[in-house]
Formats: sequence, C-alpha cells, structure tokens
Amino acid sequence: MLLIKSFVIALVCGLILAAAGTGLWVWQGLQSLDSPSVLEEPVMFEVPSGSSFDAVAHSMESEALVANSLWLRLYGRIYPEQARIKTGEYEFIDGETPKDMLDAMVAGRVKTWSIQFIEGKTFRDVRAALANSSQLEKLTTEWSTEQIMATLGAEEEHPEGRFFPDTYLFTGQESDIDILRRAFEKMNQVLAEEWAARKEGLPYESAYEALIMASIVERETGVPEERDEVAGVFVRRLQKGMRLQTDPTVIYGMGDLYKGRIGRKDLQTSTPYNTYRIDGLPPTPIALAGREAIHAALNPAEGDTFYFVAKGDGTHQFSRTLAEHQEAVRAYQLQRRSDYRSFPAVTTDKDAEE
Repeated sequence: MLLIKSFVIALVCGLILAAAGTGLWVWQGLQSLDSPSVLEEPVMFEVPSGSSFDAVAHSMESEALVANSLWLRLYGRIYPEQARIKTGEYEFIDGETPKDMLDAMVAGRVKTWSIQFIEGKTFRDVRAALANSSQLEKLTTEWSTEQIMATLGAEEEHPEGRFFPDTYLFTGQESDIDILRRAFEKMNQVLAEEWAARKEGLPYESAYEALIMASIVERETGVPEERDEVAGVFVRRLQKGMRLQTDPTVIYGMGDLYKGRIGRKDLQTSTPYNTYRIDGLPPTPIALAGREAIHAALNPAEGDTFYFVAKGDGTHQFSRTLAEHQEAVRAYQLQRRSDYRSFPAVTTDKDAEE
C-alpha cells in the first residue's frame, strides 16, 4: 500500500513537472512573438486573397519573419481577433515584432506608393507617368485614348485636361486604369463644385468651357497670385469679341513640331488651337488645370486690363491699352535681362502686335 501511494505521488509530481515544463515552453514560444526582427532590408510580404491564417503563418516562417510558425498559429487560436488579417501587400522593417506585423495585417495597413500628375502637364505626360511607375499594374499601355475614355464611361470625350492633377496613393493591387478613374472622377467633382460657386455673367456656356480657360490660365502663369488677373484679361477679351492670342494654345496645336520656340509663321498657321487665328476658346483644354486655376477661371479679377507680357522674373506686366502693352513688350521682351525667366517657359520671336 505504501509502495502504491509513493508511486501515485511520484506520478503526480512528474505530471506537474511535465505540465510546468510544457507551460514554460509554450510561454517562451509565445514570448518569442514579442522579439524584434532582424532584417537587413525591408521585406515585402503579400497576403493573397483567400489565404488562411495558418498559410500566412507558414509563409512568414519561410521568409524568416517568425522563427516558428507554431507559436503564431497558437497565438491565433488563443486570440482569434488577431487572426482576421486582410489581403494586400505589407512592408515589414527591421525591429518589428511578429505581433507588430500581425497588427498591421489585421488593421490592413498595406504598403502604398504614390504617383503624381502635375498642373500644366498634358495627358501624354499622365500616360508616361503611369508607364514609368514600376509598382503599378499596367493595363492601358497598349490602349488607345478612345479605349481609355470609353472604359471610364466618357465615350467621345477628349482626354486632355479631364484628369485632376494631384498625388495619388495606390496599393499593389491597383492598376493604371484605377488611378485614371480616380483622377477623372476627382476632376468631375472639383469642376462641379467650382462651377456651382462661379461668378455671374461669365462668357462660358458650360463647365467644360471653363475648364478650357482654366488650362490656359494654368499654362500662362506660374505665379499663384496672378491667376485670377490673367483669367480676368482673357474673360474680358472674350466678352469684347477679341481673340485670346495666347502662346500656350499655339504650342499645343503645334504638337511635335514645337521645338522650344515659336515664330511668326507658327502664329500665322491655322490650327484649331491657334488663338491668334480662331475666335473664342480652343476646342479642348490644353493641359491639366488645378483647383486654383479652375477657381480663377470661374472667379476672374475685375479690372480694365486686356494685355499682359512676361517681365522675366516669373511675373507679368498687365496693360489696359495696346500702346501700353507695346511699351511693356519693348521693356521686357525686346530688351531681356540676362536672367530672364518665364513660367511656363516660352521663347517667342513674335512681334508686339496682339
């Protein structure tokens, strides 16, 4: 009887020690999830759509993000809310713990990149920016502009100026057409908002005409405080039946023929965009216009000026009469300063008559 009792006591003690040892082993294993990672460089980790938590844990082990996936899988069983990870690409850096990585995947803090569409640039520049983005999925590379616009639900529309210039963040699961759709929709939104708050009596029959004017304003000045004054000049010229006579439209109409300089022959060549030859606005925008340029086109400054010329420091001299304008041309264009600059940069040898 005494022997049996001793055996039972020994067995119980053994079980207790085994349980304690197992508990310590499990505790240490779970504690390893709080250990900072040692990564020589950031690691991109993808969670494919439909992945199970166990599959993700095994992938993390194979990429040395966790020493043993067993503890990660056990942690997910103990804390099921920490197993609800989201699809996407994640960037993990040196020093992050496996728990930090789980937190990021549960919160869906996927890796993002950015692409910028710049005010004053053209749709060709937009497509080049998309093509040059190494992280973005390319679907439209071989598409025509007509196919792009049709996909956006804008059949028969010209693409120029229809995409809002901004910096767009995207994930590894987005494509170039996704970015274009966002830029297209944002332009529609911004234009609608500005059109609703426009001044009365403007010479536009539609918001699209205002967008055309905004693109010209965007290309004519790089000085923000001049936008509404430039717009005021152009609006007054339209109201008086005067031609706009603005170089950026001529340049746009020249296309690949433009080599950095426009001359008398270019000003005399008829194109749909040569505002020295046509009345009113050109048929489409000539560039991407930002909100400020759109606002200026719809809220032009009051005044009595009808002309302006670049002064060479990035600003312009505004004039009321042709005589005043010709004098300004002689002062700032025919006798240019050595550090002359104009934004956007346009070199012209046209005569002073406008």
